[in-house]
Order: sequence, then structure tokens, then C-alpha cells
Amino acid sequence: MQRRLIFKGLGASAVALPGLAACGTGGGGDVELSDEPVTIRMTWWGADTRAELTDQAIAAFQKEHPNITVKGEFKDWAGYWDALATTTAANDSPDVIQMDELYLASYGDRGTLLDLADTSDFLDTSGFEAATLETGQIDGAQYAIPIGAGMLASVVNADLFAQYGVELPDDTTWTWDDYAAIANELTEKSGGAINGSGLTGGTDAGSIRYWARLHGNELYGENGDVTLDPAVLASLWEYNLGLAESGGIESAAQSVESQSAGIEGGSLATGKIAMGFGYNTQITPLLAASGADLRLLQLPGNAEAAANFIKPSMYWAVSSQSEHPAEAATLIDFLVNHEAAADILGTERGIPANPAMREHVAADLDEGGRLAVDYIESAAAGPAVVVTPPGGSGFDPMIQRYTQEVMFGERTPQEAAEAFIDELKSEIDAAA
Repeated sequence: MQRRLIFKGLGASAVALPGLAACGTGGGGDVELSDEPVTIRMTWWGADTRAELTDQAIAAFQKEHPNITVKGEFKDWAGYWDALATTTAANDSPDVIQMDELYLASYGDRGTLLDLADTSDFLDTSGFEAATLETGQIDGAQYAIPIGAGMLASVVNADLFAQYGVELPDDTTWTWDDYAAIANELTEKSGGAINGSGLTGGTDAGSIRYWARLHGNELYGENGDVTLDPAVLASLWEYNLGLAESGGIESAAQSVESQSAGIEGGSLATGKIAMGFGYNTQITPLLAASGADLRLLQLPGNAEAAANFIKPSMYWAVSSQSEHPAEAATLIDFLVNHEAAADILGTERGIPANPAMREHVAADLDEGGRLAVDYIESAAAGPAVVVTPPGGSGFDPMIQRYTQEVMFGERTPQEAAEAFIDELKSEIDAAA
């Protein structure tokens, strides 16, 4: 079959931003609420449902703060980053910005985001766990507040395990050898009707970060340099090649077909595999599409190594160009800390990163939401990972390209690992 490269919504490239100094705040001492009418702008990406709920939350905020008018702006993913880069370069960025981890360093390093320590009188972060807050920090500066929280998980189809007489694994003890044995057993006992698993990594930064951590390595160092060891990356591909040969995972062609079909049409949702990887928050669409008894388990080795990590679904940030940072911070405080906002927004932007708000919405969650919350509260999480450096936003399509070349036999794992890391370093160096 003809191969397709899968790009997970990362087609937009941020416009190069000038090194803008923070302006409008005059330093932490000058950040104060105005008694006069104030208008601030707030921007986010997303579809109509997100816009409708956000507008409702804005209305609730304005009811409590009648002198603050909030003008909302939203776009799709690609258009959002183009517009934000353009307005920022023109010194006209919105006051409150929905930010993604891929671009946090690109904006924070250039001085275009406000250190939220300057707004501590208006934005309370004391209810957040330290490891969660760290995901929005660069060199100790809190440039963003996580909105939702996610973690990588093994998603297993308990119905298929039962159908083929395979025992569910103990995720507090299982290893990658165990995973391979279980995947092969599922394929064999099904007579090839299913494969035990899909690819066990190589399609996104999260899986690479996890595999690296299990091997005492990291994708990026504290200074943003690429520290991934080519041998570690090669070992991930070697593991998958071995499972592909034994039938434990899908073939290269099947993997491409599954990924191109998306979450709801992929092999896990359609019962073609019994195990796969994903973020805990993806369980809701998987349950809806599959109609199966799906469970979230810790990844192999994590219970002992705590190689997993909290991944923010997205953040709120304040532009350093804002003339009203106190009002902007007050809005963010309302969105992340107040039950009135949580009642409206629910889990639309992910499982709330604030534990108190997570507990508040728990009673109204559907089955998927409850599974996602239970998982993130029980799975072991290690330290926050280093924020993606400028130039690294195209990581996922890049790693997918090399993974496909390896799985189709076009490059050896070691050759591909060295070439990938060289290309990634070049992208990051070019953005410096």
C-alpha cells in the first residue's frame, strides 16, 4: 500500500518572533487592578463547542468583575499560531493566551510572555502540585499555568483478553519483556485474528521521552539541547521490529493505516489490537468508538522507574505586552481556581490540572472521565520534562517519518536514530 505521513495538526510553523521585552507591566510592583472600566482580549484555538463554553465562562467572570470586559477570539490550530505570531511581532498580542507546550519556549524565551510571579496577588497557584506547575516553567520563570493534565497510559481491551483466554497484566510489576510476551500470546491465541498490540512508540514526543527516561536518558537537557542517545532511540525501534517479526504488533502497513484513521477509527478502537498506547484523556473517544471494556494501565516499567510525567493539555499565559496584566491574571485565576468556571468548562480542555477543580467535577464525569481521573491520581509520575525548545515543534511528524522508514526496512534503527537526532538538532539550532 502507499504510505502516508501522519501529521498531528502540526502543520503551522510559528513566525520568527523578535526579542521583545516585557512591556506594560512596569515590573511586579506596578501590577494592580484598575478601578476604571478595562477591556482585555483572550485568545484560544478550538472548535465551536469550546468557544460556546468559553463564552459562558467569560460571561460568569464579567458578572463577578463588571468593570472588566473580555473580548474572546478563537481560531483553528493552524490559523491560531500564525495569527498569534503575527500579532506578537506587531506588539499587539492578546492579553490572555491559550498556549501549547510545543510553543511555550518559543514565546517565553523571547520575553513575550509575562512571568506570572509578577501577578501572584491576583493569580493563586498554591492549589497546584509542584510537578504540574513546573510544566509551565522555563529557567524557573512561571510563564504559563496548566489547564488540563494528562499522562501516557497503556490502553488494554479487557474483552479481547477474556475472549482469547489471556490474563490481564499486573501494571505494578510488568516489564517490556512481559509486554512482548503478552502481545505475542494474544496474537497466537487469536489465530491471527488480531495483533496483540500496536506500535509501542515512535509516533510522538511523549513515547520517546518515556522510553529515554526508562534508560536513564532524556530527550532534552535543561538548557534545551538534544540529549537523546541514538542508541536508546535505536533500541525502541529494534524492540518494535522484533515484535513485528513475531506478529505481536501490527505490520508497518497496518500501523500507518491505523494512525491515519485517527483515534476513533484506529486499530484499538476497532478491536484489531488488544493493547495500545495513548494519553489517559483519550479514553473517552476510545470507549465511545469501541463499545469495549477498556482499561488504563501504567506503562511497562513505570511503577518502579516513575519514568512517566504529567503533560499539560494546554496552558493559560499572559502576554508581556499586556497593559492590564492584573486583570488578565484575575481572569486566569477565575478559569483555573473557581468552581463557577469548572461547572461550565468541565473537562473540555482536559482533566483539570488543579486537583480541587478535578475533585469538584468528578461527580459529573462520564465513564471515560472517571477512568482518566483515577489513572492520573494513581499512576506514578516522575519530574516534569524539559519544555520543548524553540525549533522542536515539528518533532512528531519528523519522528513518524523516521519510524516508518525503519519499520518498512528503508533504514537500520541506528542509522535512522543518528539521522533523526541530527535533523532535530539542526531545527533547534536554526531557531536559536
